[in-house]
Amino acid sequence: MPTSRSSNLSRRTFTVGLAATGLLGHTIARAAAGLLTPVPPTPPTNKLVVYQIVTRLFGNQQTANKPWGSLAENGVGKFNDITDKALQEIKKMGVSHVWYTGVIEHATMTGYSSLGIANDNPLVVKGRAGSPYAIKDYYDVDPDLAVDVRKRMAEFESLVKRSHANGLQVIIDFVPNHLARQYSSDAKPEGVQDLGQTDDTTKAFDPQNNFYYLPDQPFQPPAGTLVPEGTIAPDYEENPAKATGNDVFKAQPDSNDWYETIKLNYGVDYQNGRKTYFDPIPGTWIKMRDILLFWAAKGVDGFRCDMAEMVPVEFWGWVIPQIKASRPAPVVSVKPSRPSGATGAPSGVSAAPTYAPLVFIAEIYNPQQYANYIETGKFDYLYDKVGLYDSVRALMEGKGSPIAISRVCQGESGTLGKHMLRFLENHDEQRIAATQFANDPWTAVPAMTLSATLQTGPVMVYAGQEVGVKPIQAEGFQGDDGRTTIFDYWGIPEFQAWTNGGAFDGGKLTADQKKLRQFYVQLGQLVNASEAIRNGAFYDLQQYGRPEKLFSYLRYSAKQKLLIVCNFDRQETIRTQLQIPADVWKAMKVVPKKTYTYRDIFLTKTTITAGQIIPVTVPPLGALVLTIS
Repeated sequence: MPTSRSSNLSRRTFTVGLAATGLLGHTIARAAAGLLTPVPPTPPTNKLVVYQIVTRLFGNQQTANKPWGSLAENGVGKFNDITDKALQEIKKMGVSHVWYTGVIEHATMTGYSSLGIANDNPLVVKGRAGSPYAIKDYYDVDPDLAVDVRKRMAEFESLVKRSHANGLQVIIDFVPNHLARQYSSDAKPEGVQDLGQTDDTTKAFDPQNNFYYLPDQPFQPPAGTLVPEGTIAPDYEENPAKATGNDVFKAQPDSNDWYETIKLNYGVDYQNGRKTYFDPIPGTWIKMRDILLFWAAKGVDGFRCDMAEMVPVEFWGWVIPQIKASRPAPVVSVKPSRPSGATGAPSGVSAAPTYAPLVFIAEIYNPQQYANYIETGKFDYLYDKVGLYDSVRALMEGKGSPIAISRVCQGESGTLGKHMLRFLENHDEQRIAATQFANDPWTAVPAMTLSATLQTGPVMVYAGQEVGVKPIQAEGFQGDDGRTTIFDYWGIPEFQAWTNGGAFDGGKLTADQKKLRQFYVQLGQLVNASEAIRNGAFYDLQQYGRPEKLFSYLRYSAKQKLLIVCNFDRQETIRTQLQIPADVWKAMKVVPKKTYTYRDIFLTKTTITAGQIIPVTVPPLGALVLTIS
């Protein structure tokens, strides 16, 4: 706990930030000054290590796994399941940020009407548990995740504090493009008007409406909408119909559309040439800003912004600086001088609290818009899916070429490398071990090594990736598609073996799974410990070595020089020679010598003595991280 002195300092700093954005009188912003808790200081870097948790899956110990099973049948994880021990074990993987997916209340087929939460019609809910991206109340948390539903927000706030106490920063989803068809906030702060509350529903489009309407047309659920067997689904009424979340302006969307969601209106007239109306500021902009302020006040350290490019970039450029300014500025503690020979802490002096800077991550898939969403939209980081993920996945599946990685490094996701979030799994993508992907979790060794060390931008691991989760059946709505369901209640056997009934000690993992998890631990620790990986320059060596299944590159800084070599071949040990050209030695400011020592600091621990041409031996699905000295 900060002392009153340091607390007052943080509040003064915070007030300055609010005044700069004109938010000083905002009730949500005022509340933030008293709710934020300090987090352990971290050096400035773009090299975040993010661990994504689908919160309802993380702590679930039930093993019934009945397709389309109810909460009572299949179980659900809780905020409280994510204990100090769990967080400490996550931290060992070098993780800096935990992305808690599915925190904000969303539509579900599970009823909580006895606790004052309205039920949702199954015809506009996907899966028994519901999609985390069909938000039902932006100001509340998912009641499924609470032990005591009446204290659900307090349980979330405790998780935030617990995460901070274990040196981890907290990211949650912000879903700005669409919300649940039956959206209604029963937890909104006093004075806040609900989205759509003042809309003129006779107009298809109005810049101050929160939704788009199809006047005189009632909404109809898609034909053949999936609901669990035996579920009673009354007729769903919505008149006039609202446009569907994936920009569908039809009264009856298709079953493949995001039919469970409604598109939000940011002042773009989609049906008339996408003409924009941003002056005066649309009401949706202000409502969404206030929602972000609310969660920042809860101590949340960052937002993964769902389908960010479906929201105008001008909104992001307007809102992100305001939200960042609501966070107290980082405070650097200065140790007071003391007499020579004095020991111990100076009497009466308290260290000032440090607050993590807020980060914004955009889910984005259009490389032509990358620079725009960084420069105009003010995002910190962008998904590198259409680029590195696609190129690396092809290699993991025995297709493609390392040349594609070189093209990525020369293109948008390379020139903006410090802004690109790299990953091999997330809730939208298939599991590496799935038969629909690589069918082998060990193919991740060269791919994750490359993804984590290629440039200075962040890297992400999806919970269960580190123990080789392999979906093998249809869980419910999502079907058998190689993904872990986000729509249904489920237990993940491989992950439950690691959680081991809440011990979080891996006690039920196989020897192979333990070895795989240790690889991820070593990789995260390598990223954290390496100054060259976190902050250094990059040089592609592909033109100087074997290209078929090998990708090699340099990462270097004033303090450290690394040669990294990744072998994507599943069977062949590759023995070849790599050349570091003379101009690169000069760029690295290395004094020319006849021989250098190349020592693997990662997996093999081998040492090579050689000149500027280096003989390397890389085992199948292996990687070398060689320090040069």
